Amino acid sequence: MDLSTTYLGLELKNPIVPSSSPLTRHISTLREMEDAGAAGVVLYSLFEEEINRASHTLDRYLTEGTELYAEALSYFPEAPSYRDVGPEAYLDHIRKAKSALDMPVIASLNGVSTGGWIRYARQIEEAGADALELNIYYIPTSLEISSAEVEQIYIDVLRDVKSSVSIPVALKMNPYFSAIGTMSRRLVEAGANGLVFFNRFYQPDLDLENLDVTPNLILSNSAEMRLPLRWIALLYGRIDTSLALTTGIHTSEDALKAVAAGADVAMLASELLRNGVYRIQDILGGMKDWLLQNEYESLDQLRGSLSQINVPAPAAFERANYIRLIGSYDPAYF
Repeated sequence: MDLSTTYLGLELKNPIVPSSSPLTRHISTLREMEDAGAAGVVLYSLFEEEINRASHTLDRYLTEGTELYAEALSYFPEAPSYRDVGPEAYLDHIRKAKSALDMPVIASLNGVSTGGWIRYARQIEEAGADALELNIYYIPTSLEISSAEVEQIYIDVLRDVKSSVSIPVALKMNPYFSAIGTMSRRLVEAGANGLVFFNRFYQPDLDLENLDVTPNLILSNSAEMRLPLRWIALLYGRIDTSLALTTGIHTSEDALKAVAAGADVAMLASELLRNGVYRIQDILGGMKDWLLQNEYESLDQLRGSLSQINVPAPAAFERANYIRLIGSYDPAYF
């Protein structure tokens, strides 16, 4: 069974790509991922705070307005305390990963401003990364900033980084743009070689006992893939770029759905964190079995077959589906 695919211009043996997570910090684990069948990997992110600890650009965005309330300043750590690993160690990790692995290695940059991103994007390319994923983690908390200004931040960061490197660049989308389709098209026009749906913004929790704000990381489940699944199905065949589905990939069926919607790759992290990297073998095996049982000769035959432009009822991805779902609910069955 031919499971090969192309993502960001990279020829991959299959569509399973571990996404950025703590698992990718260790060369031994990266080797295990490759042994289990992973076709490529996105390394853990180099954070903006690490790129230039002297710069408090992101810290300013996060704490803007907190000077009005003295106790609010304690909600946010000082920028240097976010992470322990600096840019030089990250570049060295890329070099070691490239030396140890045959599969493509995709680096990841996480932040808001362009600043040091341009410099380190170049160094990431020089270190041997096959591609770069931009993870723009920006929460527009200011009441003065418009949606157009927020969108422009993404466009500007992408253009600046693209102008500094020759390797492919993917942008990790967030699901909160008011017009995701238009924003996707603009990003492709700005040079994005791929779009990853979606960035999973982690939400803080409130500790009532200690009156504090606390981090709360919850691993994904398969139901969470429905939002990126819908948007990939809507955009497939309408924008000329690679499409990746991340968030909610846990089973072979999930990965097959991603491809049927139009994704070039299915990225996963929570499933590997929960059950180990050798789950990749099970997922690939399940994909092959399903394709054989349904008389497919290659994975490419499935790609986009359930996208909006190919399904018999394209309105199923729009409002008509909402009406159908509401009408289908019967409390007697619950």
